[in-house]
Amino acid sequence: MLTIIKKSLNHPEETQTPEKFKAEIVKIDGITIQRVTAEPGWQWSKHIKPVVGGESCQKHHLVYMLSGKLHAKMDDGKEAEFGPGEVGVIPPGHDGWNAGDKPVVWLEILH
Repeated sequence: MLTIIKKSLNHPEETQTPEKFKAEIVKIDGITIQRVTAEPGWQWSKHIKPVVGGESCQKHHLVYMLSGKLHAKMDDGKEAEFGPGEVGVIPPGHDGWNAGDKPVVWLEILH
């Protein structure tokens, strides 16, 4: 039987908290949605790389920016900055960081 499903990122099913970073995660209808908060000074290569290894982030990101500024730099040198209300795709092979002095917050949709 089909029914309405309701979940909240305010009560996540999972929370990941590496240094200067928090991901609040819910899974719904076969999709994972996470609200990510990166504190000022956070950078993938400084805070996540030591945990997961590799030279750059190898995840595909589909993001919707809520607040702050997120900067991404591809291994080939191409760069982009994302701000509130913007939607972006950041393919594997990049570094990323909080480009401001306030927390940066985005929603990420994972398949």
